Amino acid sequence: MTRIKGGMMALKRRTNLLERAKGYRGNRSKKLNFAHEALMRAGRYAFAHRRDKKTVFRQLWIVRLNAAVRELGHQSYSTFIAKLKKANIGLDRKVLAEFASTKPEIFERISKQVS
Repeated sequence: MTRIKGGMMALKRRTNLLERAKGYRGNRSKKLNFAHEALMRAGRYAFAHRRDKKTVFRQLWIVRLNAAVRELGHQSYSTFIAKLKKANIGLDRKVLAEFASTKPEIFERISKQVS
């Protein structure tokens, strides 16, 4: 059996890695070890921040809802949500915040049903 060295696949792996690191600054886009380290770190941040994004958006919706609810004369966001649950209105925070910012007349009707 003939001897096969891994040169072609190794070159392909290196090229692929450096291709993924394109646009990084300095040695991170030129040298293999630096590029590999940068890509590993970027992957960890991407993984963590995909989870953080959900929290950040929920916080944004709550802030928007709180502002809209106080404009309509309710006490606070938390009392509004409690009244929503008591009234069996099953809209989530994302939809409510969207109504509050883009369609205030619909949000006002919802808040009148609650109080």
